[in-house]
Amino acid sequence: MKKIQSSEAKTHLLRLLDEVEAGGSYVVTRHGRAVARLVPEADRRADATQKALLALEKIGKRLPMLTLADIMSGRHDGHDS
Repeated sequence: MKKIQSSEAKTHLLRLLDEVEAGGSYVVTRHGRAVARLVPEADRRADATQKALLALEKIGKRLPMLTLADIMSGRHDGHDS
């Protein structure tokens, strides 16, 4: 990932967006400290999807295993007769 100062990023934003759209990425710095990232939208979505899947796996490991019979037997719980 390339680094670019915020002042330079401001000046060349359209070029940077073209590069990011083509798959590049940048860390924008201010006074030598990273303050933002420019990454392709598809990459960001893929990261969010991966995080969500990992969270679901963790939840699944904590829950008891349910059989289809368990699920079907509870389908009317809470319904009035």
